[in-house]
Amino acid sequence: MAEIAGDETPPLPSSSGAGESSLYSSPPSPTAPAGDKPPPRTTKPGTKRLVLTASVFLSFLVGLPFLLKSTEIHRSPLPSDAIADLSRRLHSHPPSFPCGLHAVFLRSSPGSPASSLADQLERAISTQPHGLAASPTAGNISVSVTVQSDGSCSSSSTVASPWRCGSVTTADSVRGDEVFDELLHSALGGGGGGDRMKVYTVVFIESDDEKGTTVVIGKHRHAWVVGKIDEAEAVSLVGKVFVKYFLNGGIEEGVTGIGKGEFMPVGSDGNVVLSFSLLNADPNDWVYDWDFENIGERMLNPVVKALQPIADINVESQVLYHTPKSSFSHSDDKLGGNVLSMGDIPFFVNSNEWHLDTSLSATGRSKVLQFVVYVPSARECPLYLQLPDGELSKTNAFISPMWGGVVIWNPPGCSLGSKKTSGTQTKISSQELMETLEIFIGQLRQLFGLKANYHAQGMDVTTKFLVSEKGFAQWELDLLYRHHACSNLLSCLATLESLSSLVESLPRMIVMDEIGRQVELSLEAASLAQRNATLGISDSSAVSATRARALAEDAFFHPSISSISYASVEHYFAIYMPFFAPVSLHVLLAAIKELKRYKVERGKYSAFLASQATTS
Repeated sequence: MAEIAGDETPPLPSSSGAGESSLYSSPPSPTAPAGDKPPPRTTKPGTKRLVLTASVFLSFLVGLPFLLKSTEIHRSPLPSDAIADLSRRLHSHPPSFPCGLHAVFLRSSPGSPASSLADQLERAISTQPHGLAASPTAGNISVSVTVQSDGSCSSSSTVASPWRCGSVTTADSVRGDEVFDELLHSALGGGGGGDRMKVYTVVFIESDDEKGTTVVIGKHRHAWVVGKIDEAEAVSLVGKVFVKYFLNGGIEEGVTGIGKGEFMPVGSDGNVVLSFSLLNADPNDWVYDWDFENIGERMLNPVVKALQPIADINVESQVLYHTPKSSFSHSDDKLGGNVLSMGDIPFFVNSNEWHLDTSLSATGRSKVLQFVVYVPSARECPLYLQLPDGELSKTNAFISPMWGGVVIWNPPGCSLGSKKTSGTQTKISSQELMETLEIFIGQLRQLFGLKANYHAQGMDVTTKFLVSEKGFAQWELDLLYRHHACSNLLSCLATLESLSSLVESLPRMIVMDEIGRQVELSLEAASLAQRNATLGISDSSAVSATRARALAEDAFFHPSISSISYASVEHYFAIYMPFFAPVSLHVLLAAIKELKRYKVERGKYSAFLASQATTS
């Protein structure tokens, strides 16, 4: 060290030692002026540090897609465009069912030519001032007229007539309403059933009977008018019968009923359970049983079959004991029994003691309708239901909307001060059970929005109604099918729109392939229901609409949707950012710093090469 002290300049390193200083540049002289440039680099800078830093950074970039894939949420694509298209169709063209109106005039004596009279009456019926389409579910109405007299039969030319000329005459009307109803059904070829537009027929029969004009509404899709009326009255009457009954079910304007905002008592999956219960209030007094398995099911099977297009119905029965009512009754000596007022009805059902909800068939979103036969105890027997006008109820029964109905059944020989029978078991007679079930069928009609019966129903003339063994006339079933199809289509649309909106609002929501498939099948069923509605096939449309709603509900309430809590995208980033952000930031900064250093050293080496080139 002493040898190189002083002002002697150390020798430059030899070319053989250039490799040893290739990774380091000479430090600037401490005595050099501040404005001097750093010494040039005489060797090419190495890339080992840059490659190592870049490889670490690239490993993070390559692993990012795998991270995103591992946290990816499976989302089956929903047909949002098809849902929007269904919404536009239903709102712009609400479902409506075209139908036919056929008027038949049976004349006992020849009059004006039948062909010209048929065309004249058709024009008169079609151009009635009040119009025929008075129902929200009614579409285009095709009118046809047939005039049959002795030796001639002619129909209007616009629509093919289903009437079989000569199969029914005016003389057949005296054979009884039930017989004549079946004759008309046969003469009309089954009443326009099957997969085709429904046709409703009104038959006018000339009669000189002094009893006046009588209207009879049959069990199928026809009615008949017996009496002496002129053509103008006949035209007015055919419109009234068609609109009031065949289209509106006898529901007066402004009266709550079907199509007036009431919901049908059918589960969202299209299933209904009819649960019939016999309640013995106090088995210490008497115990009653019933033969429901034979009599009840035999009477209810036609009803279940008739309602099949709109509901899959299961029937159950049970007998319960120790089931007192919750409300109080008071004794009335004038009426000879205990009286229950209408104000006490809301408190009649004892939910604490009546264990009615024991159905095994009611699964998922099925609807259970309870029908209860209440046998009062000896101290409150007989028990009567008093109407607001002070009169006693003829059926001694009441309904609870969307719940079911109750029949108060007083045992035979029951009177004030009845003595106990020490709990002896007695079976309800077949006749009394059948009468009770008829009341229940009437209550079921009311729960579906129809009238329990039409005995007090009429127009300007005497009106009679034939009771069907199915509990529902065919024209009533058509009415239920139409309204149920419309209601289910709108409910299906609302459910699908809610599901689509829910999926769009939750990007992290799992949407299984099964959900997407259910939505597609629901849309197909809804389109089929609309297509059948435009053809006037109400029963097929109701079946498809029920299936569309059930599939939409299944998709919306799928277990994969209900069982998981979905977090927002912000929550997703909040989980992973505390780990990845610091590490990624340091790696990125190191890569940038190393790249800058390499560029600086490369520039020094380029400058050195340039200086060597100029000196040489």
